[in-house]
Amino acid sequence: MKRGRVKRVLRDNGLGITFGVLFLAALVGQAVAGHAQYNDQQLTHGAQAVSLLDFVTSSNFVVDVAENWQSEYLQFFLYIFATIWLVQRGSPESKTPRQAGAESDEEQKLGRHSTENSPKWARAGGWRTTLFSNSLGLTMAGIFLLSWLAQSVAGVVVYNADQLADRQLPVTWFEYLGTADFWNRTLQNWQSEFLAIGSMVVLSIYLRQRGSPESKPVGEPHVATDEQG
Repeated sequence: MKRGRVKRVLRDNGLGITFGVLFLAALVGQAVAGHAQYNDQQLTHGAQAVSLLDFVTSSNFVVDVAENWQSEYLQFFLYIFATIWLVQRGSPESKTPRQAGAESDEEQKLGRHSTENSPKWARAGGWRTTLFSNSLGLTMAGIFLLSWLAQSVAGVVVYNADQLADRQLPVTWFEYLGTADFWNRTLQNWQSEFLAIGSMVVLSIYLRQRGSPESKPVGEPHVATDEQG
């Protein structure tokens, strides 16, 4: 019975578990590869090598991780809110034109339109329903802002270390926000995220992947926008 329960949990949560494992594996791989590269640079400049623990707790590692996280969560935040009002006819990533907007309480199953299985805050009304109705987008925005802040704090430490090595004056955190280094780190990730999500929206109009919920059924016409057509 216990083994069957474990199998059911793995089956029902396979997507989240798989990508969680892939994330941890990639993060560990980044730490190991980054540590080796960092120590090569240290030895080249006549400095001492550092331990793996020292490296993963350093600003050099944090800034590389944070600059990727902030761009990913910016992508999700913008896409979640953009798809409320904007549509792309023929894309399974979009609502149909008639569904554009926040939709009615009946369509969203809020308040008196909720069911016995609806989340409590969907039935509660007032500020709780309003907060819950926007909780996904707000959480994505919060993670984006926190990771962007982490990138800027770790980035200024790395930047000032380079400044001192070159016998240049260090800068304040506020001054660093206006540097080319900060915006180069930021925009090189943003452009790739915007390209990727835009490509997914448009390519999914004309291309198919059998069995994937991110694709329309193979036989659906190109103009079909979602499962309702």
